[in-house]
Formats: sequence, structure tokens, C-alpha cells
Amino acid sequence: MHADQIDVDERTARRLIVEQFPQWRAEPLRWVGDHGTVNAIFRIGEHHAARFPLNPAAPAEVGDMLVREAAAMSELAAVSPVPTPVPFAIGAPGPGYPLPWSIQTWIPGEEATPDAASHSPVFARDLAQLVLSLRRADTGGRPFSGRGRGGDLRDSDEWMATCFEKSEGMLPVPELRDMWARMRELPDASGLAMTHGDLIPGNLVLDGDRLAGVLDGGGFGPADPSLDLVAAWHLLDADARTVFREELDADDLEWNRGAAWALQQAMGLVWYYVESNPPMSALGRNTLRRLLVADDLRER
Repeated sequence: MHADQIDVDERTARRLIVEQFPQWRAEPLRWVGDHGTVNAIFRIGEHHAARFPLNPAAPAEVGDMLVREAAAMSELAAVSPVPTPVPFAIGAPGPGYPLPWSIQTWIPGEEATPDAASHSPVFARDLAQLVLSLRRADTGGRPFSGRGRGGDLRDSDEWMATCFEKSEGMLPVPELRDMWARMRELPDASGLAMTHGDLIPGNLVLDGDRLAGVLDGGGFGPADPSLDLVAAWHLLDADARTVFREELDADDLEWNRGAAWALQQAMGLVWYYVESNPPMSALGRNTLRRLLVADDLRER
């Protein structure tokens, strides 16, 4: 998926796991063919998973990142109303793989898709309760980290310009440019709240149309409270979005900022993953379609 990606196959993963965690020597191991973009994931038996970062970096830097992620995951697990992976251990580099890696618990269930429960008011309420539960967690006075989405919308201008250029011929770029031009002028959020930061379908687990788990909690931290509203655009159609918004009691500013973060994320998914990860590219297209036809986002 990335030009400089580090590849790790099942043989390498098994060797590293068995050498460093021999208690799992007899456990079956299988690659999880999900649509993740930053880790190769292998399920260990029934209850654990190993995650190997795909992007090259200095080992010490990756090790520090994994420690931060483990702390965030533990903090998320303490407040989430549904199960979420708990960090178990950090593995060391070894033959065939040059970076630290991690092991966490496995959450059973079906991975969500953009349309799996898109019409369900039950799922919309579950999703809203997740967001509300995370917001109730204490930020501890911490600032926004400055990494990724969740700060000043206008900090994404350069990235969005690249996305619009790369998306010519793929998407209705003039309409999307106009939408971003309006959204980037939205007033700043009035404060910070704890957010998951990446509530895309692949990070949510379903049992029927009920939310059964939330994954990838390493980014849990203080940010614009509207950031987690991207879930509405990635996962819900119009009627269910209305239920979601009512459960959150989201005002116009919060709702529109959530749509802006969804636009920022979706624009990058379509062109970047069009060949290397078609399901992720399709997610971006689906989200943009919802944004473009939404009555509550039309220019007044």
C-alpha cells in the first residue's frame, strides 16, 4: 500500500512470536486480511493478535510510539461501553523484521462495513453512546497532540490541495473544492474532549446491528470533540444519521465540523488507495457521496 512499506509474512511473524513468547508455540497463527493501512495483523489462537507496523522508521521511535499507544488503549478500555483491545506486550525486532511490534487481545465479531448497519437506528444509538462515553473521560488538561486530524481545519489546506489535484477525473472535484472552501472557515471548536480519532468502519466490530467492539484505540486522546462524528458519514445513511445527531444533541457547528473532518479523511482515501487497497478507496467514495447529497450540509 505504501512505496516504502515493510512486508512481513506469516513465517516471519510466527518465528518472532515463538522466539519471544514461547507460550504460544502451539497456537494457530493466521494473517488477518483486513483493510488496515498501518499494520500487518496476525491472529494468535482465539484471544490475541500481533500487530507489525508497516511504515519504516527508527526502531526507538517506533518503540516509543507503541508505548504511547498502549497507554492510550488502556485509557480507552477503562471508559469504552463496548470491548476494546487491551495491550499485552511489545515485541523486539528480529530476523526478517526490523522494528518493535505489539501484541494485544482479540475482540470477536464482524468487522463493520459502510453499509452493514447503515439504516439501523439501534446501531446509530450504540455509536452515539460510544462517542458520549469517550467524551466523558477526563482529558487531564492535556492539549491536542498536533498529530493528524482534530486541530485547526485550515492546517489541512495543503493536504486537501494535493487530494483535489490527484482526484481529477475520479471525483467531482469542483463540488468538493467548494465544500472544503466553506468548511475550512468554520469557527474553531470551543474546547477539547477525549476522542477515538479514527472511527472508520474497519475499527468497529458488529454483532448483527449492535456495536460489539471498537478497535485501534492507540490514538485515544484530546481533540476537537466533533472529530468522532466522522463515523456518521462513514457508516450511516440519512435517517440513521438523524438518530445519531439527536442522541449527541449536536449543534450546527459541531455537526458541520464533523462533516469537515470526514471530508478531509475521505478525500485522501480515494486516490491514495485506488490500486493498493480498493476497499479503502471505496470507503472514501461512499463517504463523499453521503456528504455531497446531505440536505443538512447544502449551502444556504
